[in-house]
Amino acid sequence: MAKRTRRTVIALALVALAVTASVAPPEPVRAADARQLSFYHTHTRLSLDVVYYANGEYVDSGLDEINRFLKDFRTGEITEINPRLLDLLHDVRNELGQEATIEVISAYRSPQTNEMLRTTTTGVAKNSHHVKGNAIDVRLRGIRTTTLRDTAIRMQRGGVGFYPTSDFVHMDMGPVRTW
Repeated sequence: MAKRTRRTVIALALVALAVTASVAPPEPVRAADARQLSFYHTHTRLSLDVVYYANGEYVDSGLDEINRFLKDFRTGEITEINPRLLDLLHDVRNELGQEATIEVISAYRSPQTNEMLRTTTTGVAKNSHHVKGNAIDVRLRGIRTTTLRDTAIRMQRGGVGFYPTSDFVHMDMGPVRTW
C-alpha cells in the first residue's frame, strides 16, 4: 500500500509540474528580441527613445510614437513610416556596434513640402520616397557619415545617397542604388 501511495504522489507531482510548465508566464523580452531606436530631430530639437519591436512583432504604440516624431515638421502632417526602414536603421546601427542616437535631418515630407523643396533646392525627387514614408536623411552621432554610408550600402536593402556638404546619408526602401 505504501508503494502505491508513493507512486500516486510522484505521478501527481509530475502532472502538477507539467501543468505548471504549460501555464508559466511568458519569458521576459531579451535584449536580442527588442529593437529600440534613439532619435534627435535637428529641426525640432526633440528627442525620442522608443522600442518599436518586441516579442517577435512590431509594437503599435512604438510605431505610432515614431510616426508622430518623424512627421513633416513644416506642416505637421503624419504618415506611417515603413517599419522596414526602421529595421534598416536598427541593423546599420548594430553593424557599427553602436547604440548611438540617430540625428534626423528629414523623414516624412508631405506632397506640399516636397514640391516646395523641389522649387527652392536641388536634388529633391518629384516622386520622393520621403513622401511615402519610405526614406530618411540621417547622421549617426559619433560616426563619420562616410562610414554610415558605406555600411548602409553593404546592407543592399534600398537606396543610399551621400551628401557630404550637408553631412548626411539618405536611406530609402526603393530599389538598391547609390548616388
